[in-house]
Amino acid sequence: MKTLKYLVLPFMLSIFFIVTSAFTDGSKETERVHNASNVLRDFGKMKESIPHDLISEYQGIVIIPKLINAGFVVGGKRGRGVAMVKLGDGKWSDPVFVTLTGGSIGAQIGVQSVDLVLVFRHKGVLTKVKNGDFTIGGDISAAAGPVGRSSSANTDYKLEAEVYSYSRSRGLFAGISINGSNLAIDKTANANFYGNDLSSKEIFNISKSDKESVKILKESLAAL
Repeated sequence: MKTLKYLVLPFMLSIFFIVTSAFTDGSKETERVHNASNVLRDFGKMKESIPHDLISEYQGIVIIPKLINAGFVVGGKRGRGVAMVKLGDGKWSDPVFVTLTGGSIGAQIGVQSVDLVLVFRHKGVLTKVKNGDFTIGGDISAAAGPVGRSSSANTDYKLEAEVYSYSRSRGLFAGISINGSNLAIDKTANANFYGNDLSSKEIFNISKSDKESVKILKESLAAL
């Protein structure tokens, strides 16, 4: 029995460390960054996309791949993505992991998966988000964003809204309301991806990650 005990204990410990590492090696977060890159590339392939002028002038962006929008009279939204802000030198910061949750009441039924992009006029709106204390619609409302390859494609817009919202489903723009949704920092995901040494505020202030997924994300944003 003692021999069996000494054989089983190391085995159980090895399983424990394997399972633990699966949750802390950042693989899920890396996949999330890649998914965000794919969203930007897919938006860029559309005939009418997010205007390049808007990306050039605005200072923050949130990308939520495959946001779940479900409802049966009472609806709910849940998605995980990344947020980035523009630094003083014009470069985009490293991505900060975020979650978006919300609910609504109305005539609705079914489940829909959409890719959501929010473009922020001022980066301070994002850098101040800490423990989920930012509500879209309560603090700042999101307006449906203009489409076109440049802002001149739609002269009715003067690019003055604080937040523009773009949602895409099955290759087409899909209008969903996100007012009332809560944007929060995903601290666990940030720790898994960067380690425990960096806060979201610090990540928003740097652009030095050498991870390939982050490089691809920034390239995809620059090409939009």
